[in-house]
Amino acid sequence: MSKITLAITDDDVLIVSLLEGYLQNAGDMDVLFTANSGPELIDKLKAAPEVPQILLLDLKMEGMDGIAVSEYLKIHYPGIKVIVVSSHYQKSFMGFMLKAGVSAFLPKGVMPAELAEVIRAVAKQGFYFKPEQLDVLRGQIAPKAPKPVLHDDNTLSEREIDVLRLICQQKTAKEIGDLLFITQRTAEGHKNNLFVKTGAKNIAGLVIYAIQQGIINVDELPVI
Repeated sequence: MSKITLAITDDDVLIVSLLEGYLQNAGDMDVLFTANSGPELIDKLKAAPEVPQILLLDLKMEGMDGIAVSEYLKIHYPGIKVIVVSSHYQKSFMGFMLKAGVSAFLPKGVMPAELAEVIRAVAKQGFYFKPEQLDVLRGQIAPKAPKPVLHDDNTLSEREIDVLRLICQQKTAKEIGDLLFITQRTAEGHKNNLFVKTGAKNIAGLVIYAIQQGIINVDELPVI
């Protein structure tokens, strides 16, 4: 079984060292590299032979903060899932974080074992929400009234909507295929079409789109 590949970026050298040591010993994770600033992270990404699946990111850093880093990655490295771990955690930030492309948002006081479980959840399903964060999201990501169209190349098909709902329920491509009686490859194809049609860069973007278009309700999002 392949390991979850990680990178860690935080301006606190001690925290980086402790996180790297713990996660490297988790058994199913591999820390590819660490950085102590946004610019250092970007330089290492450009030079790295392998891009990590998940980035653990601090929010407040000198020069380039975590929000700026997330927005950069959303454009240039959309495949990287970002987990922000910050001492400036407030659940009221969740809507903004999701729109910035963040897959999970946690306080720095999170227990290492819980952090490892969140990493596994994000690696598998693309995002993670705490119950209290869902309460906040209900008021922060308001549904948009869909624009009526008779025909549009970007209009989602019924099957694509079914796939989108299941993605928001944290189902994998294999699970989606089993539930809809289609192959995993077909499920992946629908997922790729969703990215193209919605303009979303990652799973978090698809979730926002689904909420804003009224395809799902925030109450339908699963918690772990």
